[in-house]
Amino acid sequence: MKNGPSFIPSPRAAVVSLAATAALGALHAAPAQAAFAECASNQPAAKVVGDIGAAIEGAVVDRSGRLYVTDLLGGRILRFDTPGAAPKVLSTIPSKNGGGALALEPDGTVIVGTGADPRVFLGDVLRPGAISRVNQVTGALTEIAKGFSAANGLDVTANGTIYATNDFGALVGRRTPDGKVNAAWTVFPSANGAVLSKDDQYLYVSRTFVNPGVSRIPIANPAKPESLLDLGFADLLAFPDGLTLDSKDRPVVPMNGSGDIVRIDAPGKACKLASGLNSSSVVVYGRGTKGFSAGRLFRAGFDGKVYEVPSAFDAGASTNPAA
Repeated sequence: MKNGPSFIPSPRAAVVSLAATAALGALHAAPAQAAFAECASNQPAAKVVGDIGAAIEGAVVDRSGRLYVTDLLGGRILRFDTPGAAPKVLSTIPSKNGGGALALEPDGTVIVGTGADPRVFLGDVLRPGAISRVNQVTGALTEIAKGFSAANGLDVTANGTIYATNDFGALVGRRTPDGKVNAAWTVFPSANGAVLSKDDQYLYVSRTFVNPGVSRIPIANPAKPESLLDLGFADLLAFPDGLTLDSKDRPVVPMNGSGDIVRIDAPGKACKLASGLNSSSVVVYGRGTKGFSAGRLFRAGFDGKVYEVPSAFDAGASTNPAA
C-alpha cells in the first residue's frame, strides 16, 4: 500500500495480507471500469502533495485550513499546513491500534479512530476500535471512547455525538456526549466512510465490499437505510471508500478500484468528477480562507498522494473559520 504500484485495490490491502490474503485475493483483480458519465464541470485533478511514503487512510481539514491524514501502516498522524508543504509528524499511534478515520468535534478539535488492523475482521466480536482527541499543537492523544467494532469512518454531530464504522464488519457504533458507547447502534454490513448531513438527520456511508454503493441511514430510524447508489456488475470492484458531502448534501465518493471520484446528484443519478485516481481512500472539503481552504475538494490515497479535484469546487461552502 505504500511505495508500490499505482493501483492498490483494497482499502487495507497490506493489513489484509496479514490476516486473510487468500480469502480476499479477489480484491487484487484488475480495476473495474466504471460507467459514470462525466459531470459538466469535469476538469483534471491537480496533485498538491507528492508521495509521502504513507498509506493514507483518513483525512480532515481543521478550521485553520490545515490538512491532517492518518498513515495506516506507519501508525502516524501527519499535518500539512498548506498545499505543497512538507508534512509534520504530529502523533504516532501504536501499530497495534492502526490509524483510521479523522473528524472534527463541534469546537474544532481533531479526533482519530484506531483499530484499523487485522482485528477489523473480528471487530464485531472483539471490538478493538477506539477514538482519541488529538492535541493539534503537541500531538498528544487522549482516548475518549473504546469498544467499537472499528473506526474506519467517523463523524460528529453538532451536539457531540460520534458515529464510527467498520467496512470489514457489520456494526455501526455511536458515542453520546455523556461518554456512553453503543457499539451496535445499527447493523449495516461493510459501511465505510461516515459523514453526517448538515442537519444531522442522516449518516451517509459507502458500501465497499457488500452490495457496493452508497446509502444514507436515518438517525431517528437506523433500521431503515436508504440506498442512493447501487453499483452494477461491471462496477463490483470499484470499492467506494471514504466519502464526503458538498454544501447541498450531495455525496462525493472516491472509487478505490476504478479510480473515479463520483458525485451523487439524486438517488440513482451520479456523474464523474475525476478519473485515473486509483487507490483513492478518502475525499474531504477544505475549511477557512487559507491553506486547504473552503470549497476545495481534496483526495488522498493509499499511494501517499493528495490531489485537488477542481471539478468538485463548492461555491456554496462557507469560508467562516468557525464553520
